[in-house]
Amino acid sequence: MAWLVVIIAGFLGGLVQGLTGFGAVIIMMIFLPNILPIDQSAGVAGLMMLGSVVTLVIRNRHEIRLKRIIIPFLVYASVASWSVHLGHVLDVHLLRMMLGGLLVALSLYFSLHKNSGDTAYPWVVAGAFMIISGFFNGLFGIGGPLMALYFLSKARSLSQYLADLQTFFLIDTFYITTLRVASGIVTAHLVPFILIGMLGAITGTTIAAHLQPRLNVATMKRGIYAFIGLSGLYYLFI
Repeated sequence: MAWLVVIIAGFLGGLVQGLTGFGAVIIMMIFLPNILPIDQSAGVAGLMMLGSVVTLVIRNRHEIRLKRIIIPFLVYASVASWSVHLGHVLDVHLLRMMLGGLLVALSLYFSLHKNSGDTAYPWVVAGAFMIISGFFNGLFGIGGPLMALYFLSKARSLSQYLADLQTFFLIDTFYITTLRVASGIVTAHLVPFILIGMLGAITGTTIAAHLQPRLNVATMKRGIYAFIGLSGLYYLFI
């Protein structure tokens, strides 16, 4: 039963990430905490997506702009380095509700103000996105939604958005996994779960690649905003 849960989580996560550019870990964290502790679930989910993220980076490699990635990552990673150790200290239920409320509010705002995602954010707002994303990534492995909005505002095309966001996720996966291994959260006994989940994730991403060319940027943006809202509702009420 555990293997089935893992491969379904991987497949659905890969499909969503392939279509929207983020969200795999959110989907996986619906399933994985049923069979693993929440901190290990976050570590396993991030590594399950490694193959899919690499695939998306390679596919969009010509659009990668590292200078737009480095500073956001440094801010994000410095906060994640601190918050990764807080899971045993803070009220996780309260944090999940805070995250859910934030995501729903953002979804409503960007859905109602349709040009908001097309303009660059002031550094104060962009910096807040990076800090909040890093904080929740360290706790739950969920740092994608706000960074997706940030990179979406900087991109001139869907491929450019995917290239920057997935490269950011790739760097983050190696960094945060190193922290989790050093902290004893991710251990060797989790490797079988990671490998079988990775197979499901790659399958989902491959299917998404065939669907993606049929969607235009405006459609993708609506999908991204809607998915952010649904993610928030999940964390508020589940």
